[in-house]
Amino acid sequence: MAMAADELKTVVNRLRRAQGQIAGVIRMIEEGRDCEEVVTQLAAASRALDKAGFAIIATGLQRCLADGDLAESGDRDRMRARLEKLFLSLA
Repeated sequence: MAMAADELKTVVNRLRRAQGQIAGVIRMIEEGRDCEEVVTQLAAASRALDKAGFAIIATGLQRCLADGDLAESGDRDRMRARLEKLFLSLA
C-alpha cells in the first residue's frame, strides 16, 4: 500500500512537529522539570503520532475505495483486512 509523498505532506508535517515535541520532552526530563509538565508534553506527542497514523490509514482507505481494479480482482477484502489491522494497532 504505497502512498505518494504529496498525499502525505500534512502527515510528514505532523510527524516533524511530534519529533520536536519528543525532543522537548527529553530536554525537560534532563532539566528535571515537573513530571506533570513532562507527561502533558508526552501526551501531546503521543496524540500527534496517533493522528498521523490515522491519517495514513485514511489515505489508504481513500485510495483503496477509488481503485476500481482492486474491487474487480477480489483484493478489496484483503486490503480491508490489512487496513483494519493497521487501524486497530493504533487503538
